[in-house]
Amino acid sequence: MTIRLLCVSTADNTDKILNALVKECDEIDLRLHFGNDMADFKASSLSRMDTRKGQRGHLMREQYYAGENYELLSSPIFKESMERTVDQLFRYSDGYRYRSHNLKNFQDYLDYFYILSDMLAQQIKEEKITHALFFNVPHLVCDTILYDLCKCLGIKTVILTQSIFPRKYFSMESVEHFGFFNSKKSKAAPLVIDKKQNLNLFYMKDVGQAPGESGKLSYKGLFNILAYVLLKKPSMFFKPFQFLKILKRVRAIYAGFPKWRDPFSSFFHENELAYFEHLIEFEQQQIDIEQRFIYFPLQLQPEMTTSSLGGKFRDQLLAIEALSRILPDDVKIYVKENPKQGTYSRGPLFFHRLNRIPNVVFMPSFANTNTLIAHCEGVATITGTVGWEAIRKGKKAIVFGNTWYSSFPGVFRWSNKLKYSDFEQSKISHKQLEKTSGALVDACHNGVVERHYIKIDDGHDVEKNVVSVVEVLKGLLDGKISAVFNKTK
Repeated sequence: MTIRLLCVSTADNTDKILNALVKECDEIDLRLHFGNDMADFKASSLSRMDTRKGQRGHLMREQYYAGENYELLSSPIFKESMERTVDQLFRYSDGYRYRSHNLKNFQDYLDYFYILSDMLAQQIKEEKITHALFFNVPHLVCDTILYDLCKCLGIKTVILTQSIFPRKYFSMESVEHFGFFNSKKSKAAPLVIDKKQNLNLFYMKDVGQAPGESGKLSYKGLFNILAYVLLKKPSMFFKPFQFLKILKRVRAIYAGFPKWRDPFSSFFHENELAYFEHLIEFEQQQIDIEQRFIYFPLQLQPEMTTSSLGGKFRDQLLAIEALSRILPDDVKIYVKENPKQGTYSRGPLFFHRLNRIPNVVFMPSFANTNTLIAHCEGVATITGTVGWEAIRKGKKAIVFGNTWYSSFPGVFRWSNKLKYSDFEQSKISHKQLEKTSGALVDACHNGVVERHYIKIDDGHDVEKNVVSVVEVLKGLLDGKISAVFNKTK
């Protein structure tokens, strides 16, 4: 049987894997590729609504209404698909990108969703797609709609995503399967876990865990301020007092945080000033580790881990509100902001809503995660790695979204039926945790499919990696290899 493949691959390393897969497998016919300039269609141009083309031009060229998105619009997932797409599109709006799209209101977002879903459905049906391959969990507008369309049309999907274990990646056929893993039949050796060892996550290496010297405006911060003025407010160059007023507020923000916290190193917008000024108010917050508390570190937004894997709990405050309802009066929720977060999803109403929850205590930026885990009664998170950090040390975790460790001992998937007494009284078997962890690592595929994880793959060999991943993809697509995660197992 010929596999008529749709693939979303937006990076050079996964393009090499895709090209090798198609070259080596005569039964695989690549019919649609969304990715960079060399793909059929440039995926990012659909998110940013610009005119950059792929090898087959621009998807919106000579477009017309065909009603091919009917299966999605009439499906039970329609509302969720639309909300998720709007959330992901919003990251490319004026307040969060120097070169942004021009969607201004809710109706604009709806109109674009209907247009884009119809155009993508036309392509899928015209090419008679039978299989779809995603090199990461769909989370960038185009791939999200493609994935939802494929599920509604009964097209087999294969999703890959890298694990935190070196040279290991996960696979699944549905996002909803992420984290569902049965280790009972595994004969793999346990993974030795040192309860005293702190995780050293490469993507958090620049984050401090203690108060220190106050910061100063960085060169990156200054560059982004100038970029903002040049691209968004060029008239400000002729209003020096207004510009100096902004610089004064920026310097005060830097001085209010530890040196490692660089608020404007990646982006600047005037809207962010009030957000960071508000955070500074908590920098003198005293941390009472003798108080009974659940530790809830907020996750970075916008990110795949919330936008795609969080479901309705992409709204993290909804999770905190739900958690507060089941806690005894003497158990607080210690909330800590993500150290890389900007103003996205953090407007004034966010903090007003957070302040309305009586048992919430907001932590300063330097609050030590390891100390909070050590003294908490448990952690709560949407999908964050903090849950894995906690259960390694014998602390239980509540997860609200889909995450890879959600089937592990000590992890409670959120349910409206969850009782805090059940959570509080449960015990974690460290031996069983090591066994389950070993089984999952053993079930993972060998290789690297996410370019950022190459840095933790010592001696990474590009060609060997391509060969290894291609062999797995053949089996996943033709059904001869089972996915790592499967909710029905």
